[in-house]
Amino acid sequence: MKKEEEEEPLTSKAIIKEVISVILNVLICFLVVFLITQFVGQRTVVSGRSMEDTLQDRDNLIVDKISYRFHDPNRFDVIIFPHDESGIGGEEKDTFYIKRVIGLPGETVRIDGSGNIYINDILLEETYGTEIMANPGNASNEMILGPDEYFVLGDNRNNSTDSRMIGPINRDIIVGKAWLRVYPFKSFGLVDNIE
Repeated sequence: MKKEEEEEPLTSKAIIKEVISVILNVLICFLVVFLITQFVGQRTVVSGRSMEDTLQDRDNLIVDKISYRFHDPNRFDVIIFPHDESGIGGEEKDTFYIKRVIGLPGETVRIDGSGNIYINDILLEETYGTEIMANPGNASNEMILGPDEYFVLGDNRNNSTDSRMIGPINRDIIVGKAWLRVYPFKSFGLVDNIE
């Protein structure tokens, strides 16, 4: 017959030890979540129609915040940046814009009256815009991008506040790259693969 293990009597020392253990575990969990959301990724929700047909209003995305620590944004990446540092006023704090990178640092961007985009005087072949741009905005004249500047557009070109109005976006305000659409579930998938 096995000898039954004797339970330790519940002492105030044992209770304090258990409480400290629980508090440490909770603090470690909060620290891990904080580090992940600050440096690795975060969830964001699309609000508005500026990225249709690629992204829809209320799509839930996971933003990759780590890859741009190792390389710069590429043309056609869908990036996230805060409105309050972009020069666009009048929106709630903690609002982020979601736009597509069109022009890269050092390039010259121009949009003609027919809505064609030229990078360094070469017509850009792209299929993201949903319709012909009615307003080239500031890009009707050549915009020369600085060494840390990006020209961005929404895919719904006639319903988007973007670099045509606000100018280039500085590299240091880019939060990350839209990586994964997680909701609605029927549209789950990598943002790069969304056509």
